[in-house]
Amino acid sequence: MTTLTQAVHAAAARLAAAGVAFGHGTTNAHDEAAWLLLWQLGLPLDALDEHAERPVTAAEATRIDDLLARRIHTRQPAAYLTGEAWLQGVPFTVDERVIVPRSLIAELLADADGSGALDAWLAPDTRRVLDLCTGNGSLAVLAAMAWPDVEVLATDLSADALAVAALNVQRHGLAGRIRLAQGDGWAAIAEPEPFDLVICNPPYVNSRSMAALPPEYRAEPAMSLAGGTDGMDFIRPLLAGLKPRLTPDGVLVLEIGHELEHFHRAFPRLPIVGLPTSAGDEQVLLIEAAALRFLP
Repeated sequence: MTTLTQAVHAAAARLAAAGVAFGHGTTNAHDEAAWLLLWQLGLPLDALDEHAERPVTAAEATRIDDLLARRIHTRQPAAYLTGEAWLQGVPFTVDERVIVPRSLIAELLADADGSGALDAWLAPDTRRVLDLCTGNGSLAVLAAMAWPDVEVLATDLSADALAVAALNVQRHGLAGRIRLAQGDGWAAIAEPEPFDLVICNPPYVNSRSMAALPPEYRAEPAMSLAGGTDGMDFIRPLLAGLKPRLTPDGVLVLEIGHELEHFHRAFPRLPIVGLPTSAGDEQVLLIEAAALRFLP
């Protein structure tokens, strides 16, 4: 009888041969195979070594085969098949209404109460946090977890995305500290009080890159990814309306992915700080309130 280890190796080979794309929680065929098999068997996702020699029954093998076939033929991200994604060790509910959470900002939030990744940039009395383009609410949840004294407003244009975000706010018991609001950018915010911290993982993929995305990424809501010709369509009005929304010591933490060149062309005089992440220090930027005077 096949063991779990053998089944994972076989599944990884099958995924690799099919040429599926990764990047929605895993980066390679082996890790994705392990995720799918452990989930299908009802085992903890970190228990592969513990159950390495566990036999896989014929009935289980059939279910695994069906799951792999769905992954290969639909090219849906694995998270859509399992209904769950993990970000910085925290589980989140996901489905086709939202992109799979993978923001690099999560690394900075997860470190916020330990290594001080963002604390050095924040005022001691930071209390109000805004998460623009919240998607499934993962960054809002991580921010609320990192700073127990803050209140978070999480906004999105998509009502469908906010419905998923509400599930995650409830899942982590944070309904008392995270509020959700629908609207396009600044239009979602009714109250006049400024924020101490704004975090934003906006749609920033430029049109040429959008056209080259593999099917797994095209399975996600395009409105959450596409940033126009140069990727700056959302970011321009974001920065144009930012000054009255930030406290004098406030900061914006903005993910731009691989669009730094386009960012510099759009905002050539704006001082920025590149924040260190696992992908380098050019994909997440920090902008201080005082720097906004250099905007056109």
